[in-house]
Order: sequence, then C-alpha cells, then structure tokens
Amino acid sequence: MTTPSASLPTLVAEHLEKARAAAAGRSAQTVYGGREHSLRQTLIALTAGSRLGEHESPGEATLQVLEGSVVLHAGSTQWSGSTGDYVVIPPERHDLEATEDAAVLLTVALAAEHTG
Repeated sequence: MTTPSASLPTLVAEHLEKARAAAAGRSAQTVYGGREHSLRQTLIALTAGSRLGEHESPGEATLQVLEGSVVLHAGSTQWSGSTGDYVVIPPERHDLEATEDAAVLLTVALAAEHTG
C-alpha cells in the first residue's frame, strides 16, 4: 500500500506495537512504491533480538534508523546505527538485527528496465 502522506512517528508507534504482538517480532508497511514503481520505501519495525535474515540487495538501497538501534551485517562488515543514523546498504548479501526495539525506513531504487 502506498501512502500519499504519512506521519512517520505515528507509523513507527503503530508498527512497533504490531511487531511486539507478532510471533516473528516484526511488522512492515510500504510507505511509497510497490511493484509498479522503481523507488520503494518501506517502514520496518523489529523487536529487540529480531532479525531480517540474510538476503540479496534488490538494488541501490539506504537505511535510516527512525527509532531504536540496529546492526547491519554484510559479509565481514558490520554497521551499528541508532535513532537518526543513515547508511548506504552495500550491494551484497546482508542481514539486519535489532539490538533494541527499532524502526527503520528502507529505501530501494530498482534498476529501470529498458526496452527497445
């Protein structure tokens, strides 16, 4: 679902509450974009100790920590971030772990497909 405008603090509070109630300890919402867009922004909430398992990077991506603290692991590289921090996600397999209840804004730019 794409939201035309949103209060990020409100979304953070809503999704942290959902994550705390979820067995997997996480909740997410697409704030902008989707399959029909090359730009996608997703708010992801994770409870302390929860992870997004290792996965490939689908395109150029950045991560902004909206609340809490997280650790991004990419190969032998590790990045720790807390509220207000921002990182460019390396174009390799990576995972994300919440070291305390956290919410992040993931922005991904998919390569545009050209025809002709």
